[in-house]
Amino acid sequence: MKLTVLGSGSTGNAVLIVAGNTRVLVDAGLSAKEIARRLAMVGEDAQRLDAVLVTHEHGDHAGGLRVLLSSVECPVYISAKTRDAYISERFNVNTDEPRRREKALRDRVEQIESSKDFRIGEIDFHPFTIPHDAVDNFGFTATHQGVKIATVMDFGHITTLVTERLRGCAAIVIESNHSRDMLKACDSYPWELKQRILSRLGHLSNEDLADWIRRGFDGCAKYIVLAHLYNAQTTRTLPRSTPKSRSRNERRCLSVSLKSVFPIRRSRHPG
Repeated sequence: MKLTVLGSGSTGNAVLIVAGNTRVLVDAGLSAKEIARRLAMVGEDAQRLDAVLVTHEHGDHAGGLRVLLSSVECPVYISAKTRDAYISERFNVNTDEPRRREKALRDRVEQIESSKDFRIGEIDFHPFTIPHDAVDNFGFTATHQGVKIATVMDFGHITTLVTERLRGCAAIVIESNHSRDMLKACDSYPWELKQRILSRLGHLSNEDLADWIRRGFDGCAKYIVLAHLYNAQTTRTLPRSTPKSRSRNERRCLSVSLKSVFPIRRSRHPG
């Protein structure tokens, strides 16, 4: 299996999973043009996608979906609740957007449930609910020929279920959104937004991730990719140095920024 983070952060999220002849795009938060460009950067073609999998309706995960569907022919795997929320989204869209989204999804949807396994081509997906302020948000593990990877983004705290599902993974893409103190001190964010991010239905902090790596991580994953970083409330070194200072297993973390693409592969990292 090959896992490539095409983009991650508040301005857009997209992950490509390739196994055998199957190519699945997880979320389409970047523009359709940018998704195509970044796929080309790693030798892939949007026309070869077998599916787009949408984890939740927020714009940084689904904002580019409608336009992307006009240029690809693959189905969209999405839950009924997320589909309805995506179509009815009113934040930062024009008044005609809901109609356009409904039209774009017509006859293209493969309905899934956020708690039931499903298969796309050669890849088995095992979704599970994670806490976030979306209607039906989920993380998942994906398996192919005995290899297991996971993607868990946009969630406010690590539950027992999350820890259980992440056991035995070869690679994990997981949110490491902010430093609590840096977020609280950030002058550009209103307090209401800070409260949302810091809540148990918001976004995972660097400190909470480091604590999970120390106490809950089983040590199996060769790579932990830190995702959904906010530049205003963190630094490039903090997410990596915070866990690195804890234990040998935590040095396996790889920090991902919006403009970087990191296929899972053998490489050396500082620490």
